[in-house]
Formats: sequence, C-alpha cells, structure tokens
Amino acid sequence: MDRVSRRCLVLLGGSFDPVHNAHVALGSYFARLLVPDELRIIPAGNPWQKDPLNASAADRVAMLRLAFDRQPVPVVVDEQEIRRRDGSYTIDTLRAVRAEAGPDASIAFVMGADQLLHLNTWHEWRTLFDLAHICAASRPGFSMDSLPADVAREFTRRTAPSSQLRETPHGLTFLALNLAVDVSATEIRSLLAQGERPQRLLPASVLDYIEQHNLYKS
Repeated sequence: MDRVSRRCLVLLGGSFDPVHNAHVALGSYFARLLVPDELRIIPAGNPWQKDPLNASAADRVAMLRLAFDRQPVPVVVDEQEIRRRDGSYTIDTLRAVRAEAGPDASIAFVMGADQLLHLNTWHEWRTLFDLAHICAASRPGFSMDSLPADVAREFTRRTAPSSQLRETPHGLTFLALNLAVDVSATEIRSLLAQGERPQRLLPASVLDYIEQHNLYKS
C-alpha cells in the first residue's frame, strides 16, 4: 500500500482538565506535519495515574470542541475512554482504534515530554509500539538524557523521519524539538481558583466557557 492511499490517524489523549494552548499546539503541529485523514482527540475517563478530575466529562468534551475548532484536518473528539466504567488504559484505546482502522493504517499517538518521562510506568508500554507510532514534543529543559534508560533505548532505536511515519502502520518514534510550549493544567486551575484570568494559557473560547459555567472555582 503506497503513501497516498494509506489512511493516517493522529491521536492526542489526555485529561484535558482543562484543555490549554500546549494541547492545541501539540495537536496542530502533528496535524500539519503528518497531514492525517483525522486528528482524533481522546479525553480520559478514569486515568489510573491521576487524582479524580475536576471538570465533568461533558464539560471537558465541550471545551475540546471549542479549542480544536480550527484545524487544517478533520477533528474528532473520541469519547471511548469516558464511556469505559473501569480504569482508562492507553493500550486498550490503541487496540480499539487499531481494530477500527485496520492493520495498514498509520496511527501516530502523540504525547508531551512530561508523559514520555513516565512511559515505562504505563500498562503494557512496550506493546504500544505494536499498535502505533509514538510521537512526543519537547519542552523547555527536556533532553533524552532525562528519560528512563529503557524508554530512551526504545525511543532512540525506533526514531524515524516524519515521512516514514506516514508510510508505515506503527512501531516508529518521532521527537519534535521545535515545539517548546510549556503550560500546566495544574497551574491554570490554581489561577482560576484564585479568580485570575490566564488568558495567555487558554484558547479564548475555552476561557469563556469556563467562566460561563463557573468551573474550577475554589
């Protein structure tokens, strides 16, 4: 199957509590880099490594639709993790997307450098590469030397140019070094709880939604 006919999906998962400018920058960067058929945003339902979420699933989905309303490719907010009653594992999500997309589709799972630092704690993390490419974006102060040794080894040996990711189904890695956007959802929630308006950290439409629905109040 050649490059033109191979279907390509870019997946961006996270708590999105709330979605912020770094999330949008990350999704937009890989949407432009890989020109996928679809940018799929997957909000977590019950992320096992994090505390309970602050905003409801409905609010997080609504904010995602506002944040990603202007992208160069079609955007889908996939609620499969929200619908699960048990813990939310990325491996289960990738298996579901792979089953849906078929064995030949190129699937790129995108994460920030902070997630890459803890990749070896994820459930069946090595199996992720059997289902998707793993793509990450750097952040200020990040270096490959800061990764756990097993993650660094796996990531380095699979590194490939973006064109190769588009042409193969899974198993490769890509690190974006020129996307150093550092925004913290924890910081945003703290500022909002104090009555501040972190306009530079959030899309304007998302901040309006938060204020209209009285979210993240102390």
